[in-house]
Amino acid sequence: MGKTDHELIQSARASFKIEVPYKLFESGPRNVPKPLIVYLHGFNQTESSFRKDCRDLLKVEAYHLFIQAPYPIYDRRGKKPVSKWGRSWYLYDGHQDQFLRSMGHASRFIGQLIEKTADAINPTRIAIIGYSMGGYLAGYHAIKRPEQVQDLIICSARYKSELLDGDYEKINHQNILALHGSADKRVDHNPQMNEIEDLKKQGIDASFVSLNGTHTFSQAFIEKILDWLNDKGYTCN
Repeated sequence: MGKTDHELIQSARASFKIEVPYKLFESGPRNVPKPLIVYLHGFNQTESSFRKDCRDLLKVEAYHLFIQAPYPIYDRRGKKPVSKWGRSWYLYDGHQDQFLRSMGHASRFIGQLIEKTADAINPTRIAIIGYSMGGYLAGYHAIKRPEQVQDLIICSARYKSELLDGDYEKINHQNILALHGSADKRVDHNPQMNEIEDLKKQGIDASFVSLNGTHTFSQAFIEKILDWLNDKGYTCN
């Protein structure tokens, strides 16, 4: 058989649509102005699994927006339907450029959904709660779209202040709470603690709290979040 000649005549990219589920709940009296709280789950979780972890936060009189990450994680055991597979917010291969590019895509999507939701409900303020992978994304979003975030809660992650490029003024309206398990072996708590100390030196209302525990979104995290939101003027029943 002879050699076949061939020539590349086109190389391009085409978009592929992924449908991402989300749910919006309202707690407290209806038709009363209230805040919007956005929830970003951790790696290999889903909107529904994180919502179960956060069920006690529904005590807060607010709109609660739970969003599911876009990228499915294959169930190697073959015991779950695709709808139950865990999800990832971004694609990370260890390279910073890929990390930031992929996180930027996720942040744009979140920004569009927050804008759409806010237009419909007109919240008094907006908070984002992110855990682990969702915590990294929550911090990124608060830096890149500061007008959408008044209160930021990062759990078991690191606030990447290097993305500010020294422009702390654009986040000086934000309140930031960082929670971390003291025995977290996946994400060391020291870098996060140092980040928060640096933010405080810049006059940002930021606090770091180390709690007993590992890399889990525990009930201790929930209780601390409720106390902090209450201090910030949220109504917690």
